[in-house]
Amino acid sequence: MAGAQWTGPRGADMGEWLPVLDLIEPPRQRRLTVLLRLLLLIPHFVVLFFLHIAAFFTAIAGWFAALVMGRLPEPVFRFLAGYLGYHVRVNASMMLLIDRYPPFALTPPSDYPVLIEVRPTALNRLAVFFRLILMIPAAVVQGLASTGWWALSVVWWLITLILGRMPEPLFEATAATLRYHMRFYAYFMMLTRAYPKGFFGDEALSVPEHQTRSATRPLVMSGAGKALLVLFLILGVAADITTSSTTDWSSDSADNW
Repeated sequence: MAGAQWTGPRGADMGEWLPVLDLIEPPRQRRLTVLLRLLLLIPHFVVLFFLHIAAFFTAIAGWFAALVMGRLPEPVFRFLAGYLGYHVRVNASMMLLIDRYPPFALTPPSDYPVLIEVRPTALNRLAVFFRLILMIPAAVVQGLASTGWWALSVVWWLITLILGRMPEPLFEATAATLRYHMRFYAYFMMLTRAYPKGFFGDEALSVPEHQTRSATRPLVMSGAGKALLVLFLILGVAADITTSSTTDWSSDSADNW
């Protein structure tokens, strides 16, 4: 596993590497840390605010560089991969997938239960140029799934708080949502040429014999886990419709006054 590291050969030899999320499911979670999870993560939210600004301008510079070079420059790749890994680790904690507190570092300890693997690769200049348009379908799926999860986040929090752990189907669906979120942003920031996929799992993904299997490499989902993912999407659509209707009603009311 490599989190935010420049590993492997460059260019076409890499093929189309799909970013991987390695997540180790905790057997139990401390109820006190679950209860105070958002408060405990406030320092990370502050750090992420400034990292997000830096990543935004770095991604713009990387976009121009990728158009010229056909790949991201190594320093740009390193920083954006490090930012994405940090972002994913904080989100994994916020979404109750892990109990261990995220480190304040772009490169985490090798034994940390949440790691991402992204690899440098040659980029299609045309795909880079039209990135904002190409990512729209994936952005819709990512947005709906994330919105749907957060719509019932209090329910997931109460379940985890009472049981001291996240039920397996809920863990699978939450991990799948976070993984697709990670793959979407990896594509958006040009860390990969592979379009986001595998929303409902990677049953066909093989794992090398020498490599330890994590809960999400490959992500093999149960029927209940897939059903929850569908629920997230439905709730996301419902939330968007409700928000749109409320906005239209408010606008109409303001016009009438």
